[in-house]
Amino acid sequence: MSDLLPGFLAPWAVFAGVFGLHLLLPARRVTGYVRDEHSGELLRYRLNGLLVFFVTLGVWFAAGRSGVMPWDWLWQHRWSGAAGALTLGLLLSAAVVLTAPGRGGDLLRDLYLGRRVNPRMFNGRADAKMFLYLAGATLLQLNLLSFAAHHFLVHGGDPSPGIVLHVALFSWFVCDYLVFERVHLYTYDLFAERLGFKLVWGCLSWYPYFYAVGLWSVADLPNPQAPVWLGVVATLIFFAGWTLSRGANLQKFSFKRDPERAFLGLVPRALSDGERRMLCSGFWGLSRHVNYLGEILMAAGLALALGRPLALGPWLYPLYYVALLFPRERDDDRRCAAKYGPLWERYREKVPWRIVPGVY
Repeated sequence: MSDLLPGFLAPWAVFAGVFGLHLLLPARRVTGYVRDEHSGELLRYRLNGLLVFFVTLGVWFAAGRSGVMPWDWLWQHRWSGAAGALTLGLLLSAAVVLTAPGRGGDLLRDLYLGRRVNPRMFNGRADAKMFLYLAGATLLQLNLLSFAAHHFLVHGGDPSPGIVLHVALFSWFVCDYLVFERVHLYTYDLFAERLGFKLVWGCLSWYPYFYAVGLWSVADLPNPQAPVWLGVVATLIFFAGWTLSRGANLQKFSFKRDPERAFLGLVPRALSDGERRMLCSGFWGLSRHVNYLGEILMAAGLALALGRPLALGPWLYPLYYVALLFPRERDDDRRCAAKYGPLWERYREKVPWRIVPGVY
């Protein structure tokens, strides 16, 4: 039991450290897209995710280099660490929901989807949702580095290039979110979802551990001697997905801030009912959620990068995205139909494809 406790508490310590750094380190202050549900004013945010991320990685590298902590310590304690993150996610999910006023609905539904929309802490110095994403992203990166370190420690004589490629692409994925942290303020999670088990447990447990399932499943295995062309294909698929996802989100961000401004030379075309405008060109003219297709392609590229295309473990990650995003698109479609009415019907006619252009 004494060997399990440090691993169990490791996620708690990482999240506490990230939270402390987030509060203490300098941050840029920006106005978001979401409005306070009581005052109606646009919420303001402190964003310093990239700085917090690199300071945390610096601590990890210093600990490994000095010998205070083995490079693969998080791998050695991955099961107890996952259990600790799962437990903390459950406790915080219950605390966030049960301390909020009831909405007169099903308690189990409230526990899963939440009651609070955008809770703030320390007089707005920290936003709960943004912190959760930052915490999950940071621990995910630490897990990826530790799992890869284990592979190199065990198979240092002939390591798998796929491990390096996978970690490099995943690091791009994580850093990309933090570089464009402000853009996330304009996404579905921030303005449509409430804070419950889905987001709290998802960010603190599922995100840092399940997203690493591909590397988790192969880090102990020797070099599969995968052909170079497979890594090239994986990289091309990943960046094709990144282009769709990041391009779509940046275009929407640009349109919401200035509906007349061109994005990457694309002059925005929009549908309007006289009061509201809906972007229907560029990325958002390909399909109604082409960004979801991008997320799935990135996940597929990450799975292929590991060099074991027939192994099940790496494919669990892209399959999860399919299971998550296809139902989410349906939910978003219903929400938009109720919100925009005839305008949404016109957008459906203009852009008939839900996620995959020409297919679905």
